[in-house]
Amino acid sequence: MSGTVYLVGAGPGAADLLTLRAARLLEQADIVFHDALVHPDALALARNAVRVAVGKRCGRLSTAQRFINKQLIDAAARHRTVVRLKGGDPMLFGRAQEEIDALCAAGVAVEVVPGVSAAFGASADLAQSLTERGSSRSVAFVTPRVGEGETQHDWARPAAAADTVVLYMAGKQAQTIRDGLLHAGLPASRPAVFVENASLPARRLVPARLGELVEAAALLGDGPALLVVGDVYESIVAAAERDTAALRRTA
Repeated sequence: MSGTVYLVGAGPGAADLLTLRAARLLEQADIVFHDALVHPDALALARNAVRVAVGKRCGRLSTAQRFINKQLIDAAARHRTVVRLKGGDPMLFGRAQEEIDALCAAGVAVEVVPGVSAAFGASADLAQSLTERGSSRSVAFVTPRVGEGETQHDWARPAAAADTVVLYMAGKQAQTIRDGLLHAGLPASRPAVFVENASLPARRLVPARLGELVEAAALLGDGPALLVVGDVYESIVAAAERDTAALRRTA
């Protein structure tokens, strides 16, 4: 094998949040295997590369992971610079370990290039830190989704134990998240915010209380959405509630 496979984080969406190393590798790439959620402006940096879509979207036809692994191994035999471009950071809910293990087992050189996780892009959009002195000293990153053939996971227990929790791939899981966190002991009044299309001009922020998640999720579009839950978002949710009450009074 003569080539190197780079697992590169594309960040939450906006192309100018790519790291310098990521941008340089895209410019040098011979072939790029990219997720469905990678922004076209980021892909445009790979102007000299063959681009292969291997994305996964919930509820849609997706490329099998074992086939992606094989494509990466085969590409490394033909190309010097192979980029596997993943949304956010490759090492957080990006199935990077499966690809790393397959590449190493095949004797392929592999390097990881970190990216800005969607959690940090969403926090920037909200202008609210995940941590806050005196009120939030712990953060949990979880997903309630369970893949085909996987065993169930008690995601709600560590989520409820953290001061602030970020739930990835949350837009289609609102009822599961609400019921799980309520059953784990969180109050229905706990503030939460859905962030859709983080870091992009089309981003959408939907504040709500934990007990209102299903209704809030119905306001989302088709973009990738995550959910942040914690008392640090009380001012954001309270402001949205005041705005709603004012609109009702003037209606």
